Amino acid sequence: MHAMQYEITLPADYDTGIVRDRVARVGHLLDDWDGLGLKAYLLRERGVDGSPVNQYAPFYLWDTAEGMNSFLWGPGFQGLVNDFGRPVVQHWTGLAYEDGGAAGAVPEVAVRRRVRVPEDVPPAEVVQEAVGVTRRLAALDGVVGAAAAVDPRLWEVVHFSLWVHSTPRTTGETFRVLHLSAPGRDRLRRGRHW
Repeated sequence: MHAMQYEITLPADYDTGIVRDRVARVGHLLDDWDGLGLKAYLLRERGVDGSPVNQYAPFYLWDTAEGMNSFLWGPGFQGLVNDFGRPVVQHWTGLAYEDGGAAGAVPEVAVRRRVRVPEDVPPAEVVQEAVGVTRRLAALDGVVGAAAAVDPRLWEVVHFSLWVHSTPRTTGETFRVLHLSAPGRDRLRRGRHW
């Protein structure tokens, strides 16, 4: 599994209805994308859920590198580049994925929490703990799914969870889910990924 996200921070007075309309118009195009586990079309709005910014920030879980690459080098990503410019694409290697009790339901919010791995802590301990966090998140009421991944270049762990209600029981940055494409969620390997 590969986790991927790009963040497009928009002006404070930006009409986020433009992003909502864009997702309503093109979101379905990835509903059957080969190699995609899931894509959550995410939006943060300034002043909502504690967000200091307006930001469009889709989050992906890929079940194949080929699917991810065909998206990045193809017309799907180019359409985003044409509309917003080319963003920095963050990429993490998958550590764990678990379905929640609300798997299959339409999520309302997503929570992302990024954690730096301290230099004095063995990486194996940190990633094993991330797997445990994923299991605990998935067991909470209202969770559609939870994942953990790591960027070993920056030594950063990302925790990502989807929720059916707007009151997630975890900390991190909260995003509204505008659409969820999940053609390969059933192919995402459950549990630890090594």
